[in-house]
Amino acid sequence: MPETLNLAIWQAPYLDTPAQSLARLDTIATQAQAQGADLLLCPEMGLTGYAIGPDRTAALAEPADGPLAQAVGTIALRHGIAIVYGYPERHPDGGKPFNAAQAIGLQGETLGRYRKTHLYGELDRTQFSAGDAASQIFEWRGWRLGLLICYDVEFPETVRGLALQGADAVLVPTANMVGFDEVSTLLVPARACENRLYLAYANACGGEGDTHYNGLSTAADARGAVLEQAGRGEALMLVPLKRSALLTARQHSYLLARRPDLYRPLAD
Repeated sequence: MPETLNLAIWQAPYLDTPAQSLARLDTIATQAQAQGADLLLCPEMGLTGYAIGPDRTAALAEPADGPLAQAVGTIALRHGIAIVYGYPERHPDGGKPFNAAQAIGLQGETLGRYRKTHLYGELDRTQFSAGDAASQIFEWRGWRLGLLICYDVEFPETVRGLALQGADAVLVPTANMVGFDEVSTLLVPARACENRLYLAYANACGGEGDTHYNGLSTAADARGAVLEQAGRGEALMLVPLKRSALLTARQHSYLLARRPDLYRPLAD
């Protein structure tokens, strides 16, 4: 079980087409691997754009194992780096697509998948269906990892659910907007601290039409310390996640003192 998982967090603007996005992802994967990264975390809906409207979202939606997944798998295989990316997943029953994230391994295989469960405002609700399943951890290189998407992480229950499954790190593709800096500066470190895990938040930057993204991609450790935080523009940050630091923080874990019998009314 390795001591260190080297995580690269890519903060990026959206490009006009999936082909352009895949070409840029290939370039960034080259840079991340050259810096020693094991895994590359990308923004929400990074291959297609986020605020693109319901018609374009539906037109670009694909099955989880569709051409976009295959292209990302090829990039992962070429560079020997795992990749977490966001994309619109086609609804099997013909409804609005899901806002989805997927982790692809070094051989192009799927490691984990997740559909965003908490939709943010009219923008999300007009473009997407809400996922109806809580995120589940997956194991990779001895690390237990979980996926959430953007607004999900602002609900304490989502991260706590992954912590109770034994997650070591939660990876969050996001498209957070100008005016909500408190998510990066306050909530992300708090979620990491209260659950004694690493939390990585990969945001977009720039804008799409009237929608403007605030950057500030953040990685926090299990005591809530900010390990790295980007500015407002494009950035690629390398963050070593240390198992020894995680185990030290967990010597004083809130999870051990929980009183679930008292909390049941909160879910009613």
